[in-house]
Amino acid sequence: MTYTYTDISKMIDHSLLQPMMDQDALESGIKLALAYDAASVCIMPYYLKRCADLLAGSSVMPSTTIGFPHGGHTTAIKQAEAEQAIADGCQELDMVVNISQVLSGKWDYVTTDIKAVIEVAHAAKRKVKVIFENCYLTDDQKIRLCKICSELNADWVKTSTGYGTSGATIEDLTLMRKHAADHVQVKAAGGVRELDKLLEVRDIGVSRVGASATKVILDECRKRLELEPILVADATEISGY
Repeated sequence: MTYTYTDISKMIDHSLLQPMMDQDALESGIKLALAYDAASVCIMPYYLKRCADLLAGSSVMPSTTIGFPHGGHTTAIKQAEAEQAIADGCQELDMVVNISQVLSGKWDYVTTDIKAVIEVAHAAKRKVKVIFENCYLTDDQKIRLCKICSELNADWVKTSTGYGTSGATIEDLTLMRKHAADHVQVKAAGGVRELDKLLEVRDIGVSRVGASATKVILDECRKRLELEPILVADATEISGY
């Protein structure tokens, strides 16, 4: 094997974003991410503070979304969301670009919108993943966004929310890795539901994936590495994303 368990578990942002999840499901999901030592839990903003409390003292980071899932919030609202998220303990913020303005070619607006959230986050020493929602964009638009995010020092560029018409593709991830600056990491979201797929995107330079199939991926990882299985009471496997 060319990887350790931690190499793989610390690539996963465990996604708890489905709007139909109740509090029991959120609590169960946080416990699962803790048990499996994921990189972070990406949770609905309203439950972020509770999530941060449960993850305190662990190496699993609390994270949340900004302008999710359509990116159409005003810039002022996105800034306010970022400020509230940081106050609630967020370590990493996943923000959606204004898709409508990207499609309209309003690049000054798009740049200002992304910059506003990055400035709030970086002032508090937090990190930002900028979500493109590639399923709606042309390659030229994706490349332009990679260049903008590189100039603004975004921490990651991310393929999708997981709620568009499609998720991460190998073609998009290759393109994003090629056109984002070296200091900008690439995150895949939507469609990475098994270990082999995660290893495939890892090989092209992806450093983080958004996944709800965390248990499936990491159980298989432990099996291949001949490690003891992890047992989590009431672990809920979530469909989708």
